[in-house]
Order: sequence, then C-alpha cells, then structure tokens
Amino acid sequence: MKHGKRYNEAAKKIEPQKAYSLNEAIDLVKKTAQAKFNESIDIAIRLGVDPKKADQMVRGTVTLPHGTGKEVRVLVLAKPPKDQEAKDAGADHVGLEEYIGKIKEGWTDVDVVIATPDLMGEVGKLGKILGPRGLMPNPKSGTVTNDIADAVKEVKAGKIEFRVDKAGVVHATVGKANFENKQLEENVKAFISTIQRLKPPTSKGQYIKGVALSSTMGPGIKIDRSNVSAAA
Repeated sequence: MKHGKRYNEAAKKIEPQKAYSLNEAIDLVKKTAQAKFNESIDIAIRLGVDPKKADQMVRGTVTLPHGTGKEVRVLVLAKPPKDQEAKDAGADHVGLEEYIGKIKEGWTDVDVVIATPDLMGEVGKLGKILGPRGLMPNPKSGTVTNDIADAVKEVKAGKIEFRVDKAGVVHATVGKANFENKQLEENVKAFISTIQRLKPPTSKGQYIKGVALSSTMGPGIKIDRSNVSAAA
C-alpha cells in the first residue's frame, strides 16, 4: 500500500518496532497528526480471545471523561411523552413512523439510535439495515431504555460503544488531535480499564496482546504492554 508524503514524513518520527510508554505514544500521535483538519485519535487493542465463541465476545460501553471531540448525532425512536423527553435532552432527531420509513429507504445519517423497549418489535425489523452499521439499539449498550433523557445525555457527553471484531481487535476513538495530552491520557486509561474489566472468564493466556494509537491519517504507534496495566 502506497502512502502520501505527509504520512511518510510522520512515519519517520516513529521507530516501528519500539513499544512506547503511554505518555510518549500520546505525544507522538499528536505530532504525527499533520492533516489540515483536526484528526481523530484512535486506539486499537488486540485481545487474546476467540470472537467466534459467544462467551468470549468482548463488547460494552464506556463514558470517556473528555468525550471524543466529535459531535454525536442521536436519533430517538419513541412515542409521546418519551419523544418530548428526547427533544428536551438534546436529541438531534426524534420520531417514529417517519424515521422508520426513512431508514427502510436507506437513511442512516446518525451515530447512535436509541429506542424505548415497547418499540423493539418494530425496530427489530430494521436490523438488516442498522445492524451492519453498528446502529441497532441494544439493552446492553443502554440504547434500549425508558430512561430516554439520561441515555441521550450520556451519549452526548462521550459515552461510546465498542465490540471486538472478527480478528480479535477492539477499535475506538479516544479524542482529537487538539486535545491536551492529559485529556487523551485520561480517556485512554478509562477505555483500557473498561476492556480489562470485561475480560471473559474463559479467556486463557495473555488477554491484552497489543495496544496502538494512531491519528486518522497517521501511522500506528505501539504502546508497551507493561505500561498498559499501569495505565489502567
């Protein structure tokens, strides 16, 4: 894969085989975020689990102390009076039949979908559209709830959902390149701590096998695993 000049220049600042401390990695990932826009800072954690086994599926939510820096677009599917609660809490889109129709036509221009439990019979029919995009409401992630106002506020404040992929890797955005180092550090620590807490009892051997940070357009920066436990 060919990379652009900016990427190659950024890569020169990193020793590919070196595993950096968390603080060093944060400093480097900010220095390598040289795009003309405010790049996202992402974390990737390779886990010693078999995602094909249901009891080793690592998934959950975490509220990052400083959010992701991204404006989260929220759709709430609800009937009165819950729809008004959603509007008052700051949801971007609120309704039912109108949005179900739009989704069936292929509209998915949101980041999170929240629904009340009584509507899951109707919302479940949208699974083939919402599921592959990671938008399907789920009680485990707090997006199927009667506490609509709290759910909207948590998502807007920086609550993110994650799940391990087929390769055993968990990806998440933990901030923006313009965040202070301390903000990124605290977000990364919160995320790693949550991953460690979710270790499946059936997972044997080394659980966290690798951790790396990267910016949207920049190279990956490995973090020393011995530094990970201390970070959390």
